[in-house]
Amino acid sequence: MLVAHILREKGRDVIVIAPETTLAEAARILTRNRIGALIVQDRKGALAGIISERDIVRAVAEEGGDALGRLVSDRMTKDVATCEDTDTIEEIMETMTRCRFRHMPVVENARVTGIVSIGDVVKTRIAETVREAQALKEYIATG
Repeated sequence: MLVAHILREKGRDVIVIAPETTLAEAARILTRNRIGALIVQDRKGALAGIISERDIVRAVAEEGGDALGRLVSDRMTKDVATCEDTDTIEEIMETMTRCRFRHMPVVENARVTGIVSIGDVVKTRIAETVREAQALKEYIATG
């Protein structure tokens, strides 16, 4: 199964913010949209980084409440691992597990076209396993 299959199901909506957004505003956007990460884009619309709930929690743990006034650019991950529509679920699951992150932007022609979370990957893998089990049951029943 490919990344494109996940995006066909969940959609390609991506919420983006600017690097000069404060961590407090990023936290509000995450909460309001019930998501775990935001894509950070520069003024030209290029991927500049990603900021997650985990990044904000670490900032507060290290700096206290004052961290919320800091800019996203101070805490975002700048070297972002990305994937493409044609990557397999197994490939991105391996990368997410090995590198210990939960959100991966999907990029085509240097533009973010979607985002995949580990929850999306797990949901897809479970559905795939259920379909395979059902197919085996039907095969055995007719054999």
